[in-house]
Formats: sequence, C-alpha cells, structure tokens
Amino acid sequence: MRIKRTRLLAVAAGLVATTVAALPSAGAAEAPHSAAQLAQVEDAVQSASVGGTAWYVDRAAGHVVVTADSTVSKTEIAQIKKAAGAGAGALRVQRSAGVFSPLLSAGDAIYGGRYRCSLGFNVVSGGTYYFLTAGHCGKVAKTWYTNQAHTTLIGPTTDYSFPGNDYALVRYDNTALSHPGGYSAANAFVGESVKRTGSTSGTHSGTVTALNVTVHYQGGGTVSGMIQTNVCAEPGDSGGPLYDGTKAIGITSGGSGDCQTGGTTFFQPVTEALSAYGVSIY
Repeated sequence: MRIKRTRLLAVAAGLVATTVAALPSAGAAEAPHSAAQLAQVEDAVQSASVGGTAWYVDRAAGHVVVTADSTVSKTEIAQIKKAAGAGAGALRVQRSAGVFSPLLSAGDAIYGGRYRCSLGFNVVSGGTYYFLTAGHCGKVAKTWYTNQAHTTLIGPTTDYSFPGNDYALVRYDNTALSHPGGYSAANAFVGESVKRTGSTSGTHSGTVTALNVTVHYQGGGTVSGMIQTNVCAEPGDSGGPLYDGTKAIGITSGGSGDCQTGGTTFFQPVTEALSAYGVSIY
C-alpha cells in the first residue's frame, strides 16, 4: 500500500479563526534596543510562562514580538510586561483570536493507539527507511499502522522530541509499503511562499511571517525555533509537510484558526530534525 507523503496527522483542540490586531504595548522606546537587551526581554517573556503565547525577536525593528491568543487575559499581558521590567518598551504585543494548541486530532493518515497522525517526509539512513512526523504524535504512540483497525503495520516510533522541539522518527518495518521521495531539505525565510498539506483541510498556501519563534501551547508544552506562517490548519493536519515546490521546509506542529477564515500555524524546521536523527530526505 502506498502512503502518500502529503498525508497529515492531528491532535486535539478545536481551532478558531485567527485575526491579528495590535494591542497597546508598553511605552515605545525612542532609543534602539541592543541585542543583549532584546535577549533579556525574550527571556523575561519565557519566564512569565503564560500559556497561549508565541514570541520572537525582530532584530531589524528592535522589538520582541509577542502574539497572545484569545485565552490570554489582560492581567496575563500585564504579567508579561511586568516580567520585562525596564525592557518593556521593547515589547510589541498583538492578539490572535484563536487558541494555540498542538494539532493532534483525528484524520485518515497514520494510526497509532487512539490517535491518527500525518506522515510528513520520507527519509533514509543507509539502507533503512523512515518518515518524519510531529513529536507530539511520536510521544503518544509507539507503533503506527496505515488503517484505523491497526491491521496493516507501518513500524515503530524510534525516537521523538516534544516539548522543546516537535519532531519524531518512524521506521518502515513493512517492506510491502512504498515510500516515495522527491524533496530536498531547505531552510525557510521570511516572506517565502509556502504550501501545507493536511488530511483534514487539504492543501493550503500562505507566507512565512517569522522564524525562530517560541510557542507556549495551551496545555501542550513549549516549543522553540519554530517557523510561523499565515497558512491555515485544522485538527487532523499535525505532522504533515510544509514545502516550497520540491523544497522540504517544515513539519506541522500547532496553531489556531480554520481554513474558512484563516489562522496562524507553527512548523518545526525539517533541517533540525534531519540533523538530530542523521537521516536524509530523498
């Protein structure tokens, strides 16, 4: 049985349309902020430990950009600003109307335990074939199948990383299954036009809006070094591929929104997963 590379996995959490609107930030500073000051502010945002937030350093603008989802209260935003202390002027806070969650849910791609997840990209090491998927998928299932009845084996989760990162490696043990290639790995860049394919919502396109983003999911842990995009995603799309033509860019992690009204979605860079496991996309 052929498993399509573009099929995706999912994790729990209803998604709500994401719209971004700027919130008042703590008084704008006239003087530029140094790299050291921005790093201190970024650390302060992380130490505030407010679920439902994502943040990254915009060095060109001299800001730490924080996106707060719909569950984050004004009190929690004030908590973030208080943690930043004298550096609060470097904060730029914006709202997202959805809920930032890992996109683990039901789908029709790969099945493990009580979960359905997505196959991201096929990879190889020596003569052994594997595929990459989301780490939060690998965390909840040790063995994967092609069908919900668990009658056609794919193989085991050999490793996963979540939270912190969001990637997992699954080995093909069933030699009757094909594992086509056709991609080469690449790093994303801001402004890049990309596509994401998911078993729930199909294929959708959008743009990379930020890199090296840290996301504190609601109830799902914190991940860092993520790619932020305005590509929509829905429950069931987690683990699937983000790509630019034949360039493999990322693995679907989580976000908010839906594909009727849009949203914000975060992706694990695929190059990091390849390096961690010593495997190659083919």
